[in-house]
Amino acid sequence: MNKIVPAHEAIRKIKSGDTIMVGGFGLVGAPLTLIDELTKIDVCDLTVISNNLGEPGKGLGILLRQGKIKKAIGSYFTSNREVGDFYNQGKLEVQLLPQGTLSEAIRAGGAGIGGFYTKTSVGTELSKGKEIREINGELYVFEPALHANVALIKAWKADRLGNLVYYKTARNFNPIMATAADYVIAEVDEIVEIGELSPEEIVTSHVYVDAIVESSIVLSKKGVVHK
Repeated sequence: MNKIVPAHEAIRKIKSGDTIMVGGFGLVGAPLTLIDELTKIDVCDLTVISNNLGEPGKGLGILLRQGKIKKAIGSYFTSNREVGDFYNQGKLEVQLLPQGTLSEAIRAGGAGIGGFYTKTSVGTELSKGKEIREINGELYVFEPALHANVALIKAWKADRLGNLVYYKTARNFNPIMATAADYVIAEVDEIVEIGELSPEEIVTSHVYVDAIVESSIVLSKKGVVHK
């Protein structure tokens, strides 16, 4: 099976109204090539599950300016102050989750768990409207699992089967997002032959990856650059 496809072909899997997960923390570990292709196709009303929405005019910040995102679910939107502007103007729905809660909700979605109870956010605005349960004398808020139609993730290397290796902190949310979507597109910096990756360094198994795209846009010390 050949999973290596051009970015423009892989991104066609996304349709208007879809829920998509997008890896990255700021622009680090973000699939910038896939996001760039997504800015070029006619889709709208997307729900984006991501730690944040890029930066102003960069990464997911471009999609925001294009008005393609209906709802954002994440934890660190201050990296792009335009999120607040769009929210205040009624152009964007925002669901704010504590970062650990976001991560666990994605992991639960990939593990087939319906949700979980956590003490985080109890007694705050973030717990309003959610189920609260007392367990062993402590209050916990129920958080449902998160799942997506498509996940756009970023890895360092892939072999031709789709086994993935990540680079340091660029790993962030990418591995768990690979488990929590119906269709997973992995953008990678380098594609190697089968057998070149050590089993000990593989983090995401090929069984989770549906398509592989080689990066044409990367993040460097000079910022976002084309290869």
